[in-house]
Amino acid sequence: QVQLVESGGGLVQTGGALRLSCVASGNIDGIDAMAWYRQAPGKQRELVANMIGNNIKYIDSVEGRFVISRDHAKNALYLQLNDLKPEHTVVYYCHSFPPFYSWGQGTQVTVSS
Repeated sequence: QVQLVESGGGLVQTGGALRLSCVASGNIDGIDAMAWYRQAPGKQRELVANMIGNNIKYIDSVEGRFVISRDHAKNALYLQLNDLKPEHTVVYYCHSFPPFYSWGQGTQVTVSS
């Protein structure tokens, strides 16, 4: 089994930045496909960015503003959030794709105007 633990969320002002971290543990040998999702209250969880091997994809709305990265030595996945706006107030989730399927518990990002 794979366990994912996110951290790094918090309260930030408009225009600010945060760096989210996700540390994987458990049976993770070979894990190579991970992603960040987000979910606003009352809405479906949506993909923000994924990293499969060295291939990275972002949704259009965060392209150029958010940066996904990995540190294999630390079994960590990161999401740098830049130029945050109030509409970015959501819960961010770390996800690992099958066969290492798992979700983190989420980390809240709140952007004040």
